[in-house]
Amino acid sequence: SHIEIKGGEILEKLQKINEPVIFVSGHFANFELMSMELTKRNFKLATIYRPLNNFFLNPLMEYLRRKYVCHNQIKKGLIGVKESINFVKNNFNIAMMIDQRVSEGKKINFFNQPALTTTLPAQIAMKFNLEIIPVFIERTKKNKFIIEFQEAIDVKKYENKLKLTSELNRILEKMITKNPNQWIWTHNRWK
Repeated sequence: SHIEIKGGEILEKLQKINEPVIFVSGHFANFELMSMELTKRNFKLATIYRPLNNFFLNPLMEYLRRKYVCHNQIKKGLIGVKESINFVKNNFNIAMMIDQRVSEGKKINFFNQPALTTTLPAQIAMKFNLEIIPVFIERTKKNKFIIEFQEAIDVKKYENKLKLTSELNRILEKMITKNPNQWIWTHNRWK
């Protein structure tokens, strides 16, 4: 009752097709709701996460994510890439936040400044010809949330992973500028 879905017809279509896609978002409002809602709707899902820097709290957070958000948690990094590919091969959807600075990323413009950006969604989508579904989460009054599943990105329109990643950054920028106070990523993207 506290979640309103926009783009529900997109989810219904994806369930009928039953082929994996990549869901991408940023750290908006209660960002864990994306994976929780997809899991509740019986999507086969694996979620890529970044471990907390606090090594005392991280095991608790990993436990809570597995129990309440999405059972299949993939730790970001090289091993996580291999796990992601295995999940896709087994017809799982992948969910990930794409607003983090990643040291192994490529410098791609984000708000007109070069920022280290993950190319993983573009790489996997192009390798397996998967659609990418952008997701925007917004907190409204009285702890209610709107989760907006946007139209799929057809990866065939992009000639390489860098152009596709640049488009994902542009979409993320639009989400942030739509309602900047919803974006809670506090780390510096432009280091």
